Amino acid sequence: MKYENMTDSDKKKIIQTEYIDNNISLKNIAIKYDTYANKIRRDAIKFGISLRDKSEAQKNALNSGVHKHPTKGTKRSLSTKNKIGISLVESWNNLSETEIINRKQTAKKLWDKKSKNDKENMLTKANKAVRQASKDGSKLEKFLSECLIKDGYKIEFHKEQMLLNTKLQIDIFLPTMNVAIEVDGPSHFAPVWGDDALKRNINYDNKKTGLILGKGLVLIRIKQSKDFSKSRALLIYQDLKQHLDQINIRFPNIDNRTIQIGE
Repeated sequence: MKYENMTDSDKKKIIQTEYIDNNISLKNIAIKYDTYANKIRRDAIKFGISLRDKSEAQKNALNSGVHKHPTKGTKRSLSTKNKIGISLVESWNNLSETEIINRKQTAKKLWDKKSKNDKENMLTKANKAVRQASKDGSKLEKFLSECLIKDGYKIEFHKEQMLLNTKLQIDIFLPTMNVAIEVDGPSHFAPVWGDDALKRNINYDNKKTGLILGKGLVLIRIKQSKDFSKSRALLIYQDLKQHLDQINIRFPNIDNRTIQIGE
């Protein structure tokens, strides 16, 4: 029997059975009973049958094999992955202040919902990672070093014993260009470990700045205020590379040998 010739009772039963119980889409129900999907939709609403939202409908279509997943099984090139990542970072940077506040509030709500044990475990792991990075170098330092080497720069990683016999390290040193690169994580400008630790770090950085400039080097300070992501790191490297290209063309005078990258 065609759908149009059925009673409302029969139509309701069919929609209930096919759509709710058998998880068949409105489109396929319409095909099966020789009618239109919108007709099935209108009747479902009339009979008080809850319709799946767009997300649920898409998930159902993927699970049933009606639609093919747009990315599953697809291998993207490194260049494509980088472009996608950079696009996401730029989208975030272009968010309005209101949108950023809303996202932060959502993140805070998710954090508040975590159990005390989950919070303590996450903080412990984060603190351990920060301390380890201070010894071995941060992810951003290593990433920038790899990029510089790949582009043909001679570098010395965590260069020590060149600043007037002190044990102060230069994060990344370019000896042939007389350039020192310092990557400053949050503990360099925020009280991550408390106010006293922040004061010590600021004094440490000021002393290092003086020693680096005193040796006639160019100092490039990179402020890392967000967690490491490859896409964000690529943007930082692009900025760094532009400064290095300018230094290659003309070494800056003594008043312009401190360069800041980042927020």
